[in-house]
Amino acid sequence: MGIDDAFNAFQKTVDEDIDKTRLARGRRDLFKTALGGEADVVEVFGSGSLSRSTQLKPIHDVDIVAVYDPDEHPEWGSDGSSAEEALKHIRGQVNRLLSQTNGTHDNVVRHTLLRNHAVKCFLDDPDDPDAFTVDVMAALRQTDGSLLIPEKLTTRWVPADPEYLIGEVAAHQRAWSHFRPLVRVLKQWRHTVPVEGGIKSLVMEVLALNCMPKSGNRSQALKTFFTAAAVRVNEGVRDPADLCGEIQPDLDRAGLSTAFTEAADIAERACAAAAEGNTDQALRLWQEIFGEDFPAPAAPAKAATLITAPALLTPRPIKDAPQG
Repeated sequence: MGIDDAFNAFQKTVDEDIDKTRLARGRRDLFKTALGGEADVVEVFGSGSLSRSTQLKPIHDVDIVAVYDPDEHPEWGSDGSSAEEALKHIRGQVNRLLSQTNGTHDNVVRHTLLRNHAVKCFLDDPDDPDAFTVDVMAALRQTDGSLLIPEKLTTRWVPADPEYLIGEVAAHQRAWSHFRPLVRVLKQWRHTVPVEGGIKSLVMEVLALNCMPKSGNRSQALKTFFTAAAVRVNEGVRDPADLCGEIQPDLDRAGLSTAFTEAADIAERACAAAAEGNTDQALRLWQEIFGEDFPAPAAPAKAATLITAPALLTPRPIKDAPQG
């Protein structure tokens, strides 16, 4: 198996099944259609990894943003109780339109829960750890195109621009067709990294946006990424739109930098092995980074070393010896 074939096979173990992806998109679009028909809603669009096509399986949730008419809600946008009121307004609309018992548009939502920035709408049993949800966020469009979104915990409205990241990812993908697939690979890889506190999915995506080249083969690109990310992560990983600050303030930067450095070293050796024509060794090295799902031939058995017993000593002839 060649390097490209191995990466193609590994990608299939990372990517979500197309039918499940279509189901998730269909559920997202159902909410978009329902909320888009409300008189006070100006626009509705998908956000999150599914909208960027960088989602990792299994897909448990999708995100949408409902942009409201500020003339219909003049009290929104000001710090105070309006942040929670906006979330409650969404919950009321979702229940009226889509509740399982009496929704006027469809009957799919079993339970709703107010979170910090969005209303989490459960389409499955809320007690199921794998329950599918649609997270709906309220927003007000600003003159510069960015959004103000409610933050329940601080009772404030804070700036955000999810469309900026969607556009940046799309541009990188247009320049280099391997970008989105490798983002999903790196998101999967992060689960294997022994970094205290874990690594948020968005951290890996933004690092990929900043450190992944826009040309070349996947092997060289990953080597470049690991090398650059080992340095870049020490600066902190910030919202690419420069509105929301650091994505994961408690990230173990040193631990992740070490993991990137180790992966970069192995990737360097893998690329060198491939350049020397030793494809099997290159595949084994990539498997060392990405785990057993990355296809690679077994290491050749070490040649048995012939261990010879000490040469048999020829018995000394027995001689009569003087005894006294």
